Amino acid sequence: MIDLHRIPELFVDVADTLVDEFDLLDFLHRLTEHAATVSGASAVGLMMLDQDDVLRYMASTSESARMLELLQLQTEEGPCFDCSRTGEAVVNADLAAATDRWPTFARAALDAGFQSVHAFPMRLRDRSIGALNLLGGAHGTFEPADVRLVQALADVATIALLQERQLSRAGAVTEQLQGALNSRIVLEQAKGVLAQQMGSTPDAAFEVLRRRARAGHVRLTDLARSVVDEVERRGR
Repeated sequence: MIDLHRIPELFVDVADTLVDEFDLLDFLHRLTEHAATVSGASAVGLMMLDQDDVLRYMASTSESARMLELLQLQTEEGPCFDCSRTGEAVVNADLAAATDRWPTFARAALDAGFQSVHAFPMRLRDRSIGALNLLGGAHGTFEPADVRLVQALADVATIALLQERQLSRAGAVTEQLQGALNSRIVLEQAKGVLAQQMGSTPDAAFEVLRRRARAGHVRLTDLARSVVDEVERRGR
């Protein structure tokens, strides 16, 4: 299941946050994509705790994953909630057999075409600061080596976040994440604007935003804000 050839470059990319224009939201989106690549998961979502220890949606590889993450927030049930609360990974959960454990989430995930789910904590020492949620099909069973690799990716990402700001305490990390959460709102607005202009899906609009940001060497969040600002100026 694991694509061994791409592992070194993915870990290097996740660990490399020492760039002048580090963009936390873009970093978290890349983390979900890397987790999908190394695990073979069909979709990956990421939630993190804010300053008040409330779990918040941060990134995903697809709109369906985003909707399932938001559903967990609304219902306060699901693998990310369990993983964040206990700090322990949720591995090889069969969604068809999990309707008692997560009544709303499991049925919604099955309706979206997924059959298995895993969740891995992002840990700072003995405390979880978030969780990666991996969704897959009937053959999405993880072997012990797969579990260790995905957890290692989550651990490296957590260390990279700490390194980026040379932070040493979880509170500072969550303060940084709170800023990203605020930017998340603007990003969703920009995705909606572009999707409407292009007549496309939010996923396609997000990819356009990312390509424009990289081509123009600007931060994703700055570009998203400029898109929203432009629409507001036209509306005046």
